[in-house]
Amino acid sequence: MPALARLPQAVLFDMDGLMLDTEPLAARAWDEAAAAEGVAFDGAISRRMIGRNFHDCTALLHAESPPGYPVAAVLARWHDTYDAIVRRDGLALKSGVFELLDRLDAYGIPRAVATSTRRERAEAKLRQSALLPRFAALVGGDEVARGKPAPDIYLEAARRLGVPASACVVLEDSDPGVRGALAAGMTPIMVPDLLPPAADLLAQGVIVHASLHDVAARLAALASPGGAGPMR
Repeated sequence: MPALARLPQAVLFDMDGLMLDTEPLAARAWDEAAAAEGVAFDGAISRRMIGRNFHDCTALLHAESPPGYPVAAVLARWHDTYDAIVRRDGLALKSGVFELLDRLDAYGIPRAVATSTRRERAEAKLRQSALLPRFAALVGGDEVARGKPAPDIYLEAARRLGVPASACVVLEDSDPGVRGALAAGMTPIMVPDLLPPAADLLAQGVIVHASLHDVAARLAALASPGGAGPMR
């Protein structure tokens, strides 16, 4: 896999679970949407949805639900339920987001958001959290043919920035996102959220950091006088 020995030419950010602390809210929305239909929601399915677009989550729920489960009704309730939770509880940022963005500004490194969330909803979240102006491009999950772990969304984000895939670093919290970055020929850095990285990703040498503060510190080390120049 690509190594991170130099500063990247661009950084591609996931959104939910990486910059926004929203994955627990999504899980609660599945639970509440199901409860409104008089059924329970399988937490194992909820965990497998992390990092995937709504189309793929829908397919997973259809495939894994028992006969008679009100899949369509639960799916129909989920967005409104999630939005109600956000209105009630707000959107919390992950620690270190602005520190990292400020550091990338100082280095003149452009960045894009590549999120499985649909573009319209992603824009609303980023605007609400004051993050939208900090990015040169945004690619939503509804703007590419295949969702993560396919590489499509990362390749499109790099294209919009005009940067070669091999010169991009991808910041992700989920296994599907990291796998998509690897498939795109990019260098992933994983900042796990609800789930630890898969053993096979660790065996491949995927970089893992505990927080975005640590990512900022790693880039600072590369930018120091003894560090290397930009990736080519």
